[in-house]
Amino acid sequence: MLKLPFFAIFTKIYSSMVDLAYLNYLEEILTENRKERFLKVLATRTNHFTVAIEDVFQLHNTSAVMRSCEVFGIQQLNVVEEKFGKSIDKEIAMGAQKWVDVNRFESISDCIANLKSKGYRIIATTPHENDCLLDDFDIMQPAALFFGTERDGLSKEVLDQADGFLKIPMVGFTESLNISVSAAIIIQNMMSRLHKSDIEWQLSDDEILEKRLDWARKSIKDIKRIEARYFEGRVAE
Repeated sequence: MLKLPFFAIFTKIYSSMVDLAYLNYLEEILTENRKERFLKVLATRTNHFTVAIEDVFQLHNTSAVMRSCEVFGIQQLNVVEEKFGKSIDKEIAMGAQKWVDVNRFESISDCIANLKSKGYRIIATTPHENDCLLDDFDIMQPAALFFGTERDGLSKEVLDQADGFLKIPMVGFTESLNISVSAAIIIQNMMSRLHKSDIEWQLSDDEILEKRLDWARKSIKDIKRIEARYFEGRVAE
């Protein structure tokens, strides 16, 4: 019998549809409470909205936005790294990097093209003559919410390609908010309204299976050894 290398068999199974036998194998290692928690959290996750942040050079702001995405149920965070490199500040993210999918892009054009190909409207969160107040924003269509820096805002490229503009109503003298504060306010508002709507905003069954597998792998210590044992057994069958 021809034996494929471990990496080849792993890639073949893991890159296709979720291997339910493998998922069950990993979930047997988890506690019942952990598995139930996964299902409860996944029931509130969505890809109906996604968040994109453009060249935010203050690391703690990137991490804080990630934390807001995780807390309020947005699964995908897009980070544009055209000017500044990014890494996750674990103290600020507080573990959110394990549960939120971070998509990194080297240019804003690549990010916008990717999101538009997935059916998202590009929404620039910035004061604009044609902007929309937060409570008036139409949540029916999938939207990618773009945030820029407090100092410079979003780039001209984002503003030129935006399908809409969104702002938080303010009544004080201050005309702007820190990106992490703005993101938290907008994400909480959007998700609260989404949960009360009739929109089918939940993850699909396949997406839930993929995240169960992903989260199980991230929750198990010495996962490489456990995977090797499982897939070597599959090769020997």
